[in-house]
Amino acid sequence: MSRSCYTCRRRRVECDMSQPPCSKCTKAGLECFQKRPLRWVQGAAFRGKPKTASAKITLVSSTVMDKSPLTSNGDILPGTSNRANSTCTDDLEDPSDILGIPPGLDDPSIIRLDKTSRYYLYYYSKCVCKLFIMYDSNQNPMRKLIPAALEEPVLLMSVVALSAQHMANTARRFYSSEGTTYAGAGSADAHHSALLYKHQAIQGLSRAVNDARLCRRDLTVASAFLLIFLDLLESGSDNWNFHLEGLKKLMNSISQTEGSHTTRQGLEATVQELRDFIIRQIYLIDTLGATCTRPRLLSRSAFPQSVMPLQMSVDKAYLGCPDDLLDALRSFSISRDAIATPELVQNTEVYPHIQKVRAVLDSTRNFDCHSWAAGLSRPDSSIRSMTLDKLAQSYKLGSLIYGTRVLDALTGSVTSMSDSLNQLIDVIDALKSDDALFKCVLWPMFVAGLESREESQRQSVIDCLEKFWFETKCINVVNAANILRRFWKQEECGTICSSQWIFNIGQIEGDWLLI
Repeated sequence: MSRSCYTCRRRRVECDMSQPPCSKCTKAGLECFQKRPLRWVQGAAFRGKPKTASAKITLVSSTVMDKSPLTSNGDILPGTSNRANSTCTDDLEDPSDILGIPPGLDDPSIIRLDKTSRYYLYYYSKCVCKLFIMYDSNQNPMRKLIPAALEEPVLLMSVVALSAQHMANTARRFYSSEGTTYAGAGSADAHHSALLYKHQAIQGLSRAVNDARLCRRDLTVASAFLLIFLDLLESGSDNWNFHLEGLKKLMNSISQTEGSHTTRQGLEATVQELRDFIIRQIYLIDTLGATCTRPRLLSRSAFPQSVMPLQMSVDKAYLGCPDDLLDALRSFSISRDAIATPELVQNTEVYPHIQKVRAVLDSTRNFDCHSWAAGLSRPDSSIRSMTLDKLAQSYKLGSLIYGTRVLDALTGSVTSMSDSLNQLIDVIDALKSDDALFKCVLWPMFVAGLESREESQRQSVIDCLEKFWFETKCINVVNAANILRRFWKQEECGTICSSQWIFNIGQIEGDWLLI
């Protein structure tokens, strides 16, 4: 940390300014805050017994406040953009000052929202949108959903559920025991709200998918898409694969002429941009998700042809994994799934997969991370090609390790990956200085953990996961650490073969989405 943490300053003790949490807070058993945490006040939080009505869209007569980070297009107003490197509650010290989304949205429908919904919408814009994009900017597709959400009740419920769950997670601790309840009245109320909003979103989606017209709307797809991110905040192992499979079916049913049904003019460009963003992210989630699940859990349905030609831009992409590496991982997973098929018993059937995996591994080794980074669209000149290069390297090394383990399973060998592992750990450690890109490397981090055999390597991975949690508050990160600890324990007991993790990782208490 560059300066004393807020907790130590509040306690009037000298902070050692170590990596959060600092040792003084850890020793005292206190939550280590770098900035002043959000304070709940009357009107912003639920008090006492949770009230069901607070999580509904209601008509209220209150006027909307004057402070907002948004314009009518969902853009960030000057002075409020790109806060990805700071604690999201820095500017929310007194929620009574910013309850609601003000007239900047230029939308009368905002007045119909109760104060709680407006607050969560604001929190979504300030704190949640930047989590699911490489670099936050006015072009963030997640933030541009806000005007559309005001037109689509189901989408609005998905947005505020995501926001409320993230707020609830801020009270959790990285080392808290599994199944720990949400501590504090504010956190418990936010979690209660998240469940209510999620319930309403799922009910609305259930009605929409059974309607021939509604199921073809891009905004319906967007509503379901956000539920995958909600699962990352909740656990990373609940229903993400069901949401993903449903999304793939919905996307394939939407025609280019029928996809942009909106109820207000002016959203057509936003909806088209949203469609492109969702197509790319579904492909990414489907590809990376398959690596940490049981073989053949996910379908191999075709994707729209527009998924690959889209030019990636750092302010319109989620994780930044290069397309060539995604294709390689997809190919490796197909071969892994084939090995798990009982019918594949003859060497003549295995040989084509061996040849394919070797060819893709060679192509992956030759992938030029520097050229990829240099060719990316970067709206901000301060975004350095060097750090983007390291991001690509982390996925390249992770892909090589995964592909090599698939080849080992095909050939019956065990290849030492110590050099690649050490390189991967070094690259991830180097990315810690860039919070925006560091939050994009959970998958390579998890692969490094699965390959780690030395205690120093394992501790390095856990330390990185803790920092990742500090930056994102996604509970799938906490679960990733717990999975690794169980995996290491089973390896030490000899109950699993460590080099076969490509098969058994999906059998450790669930099929995980660790991105």
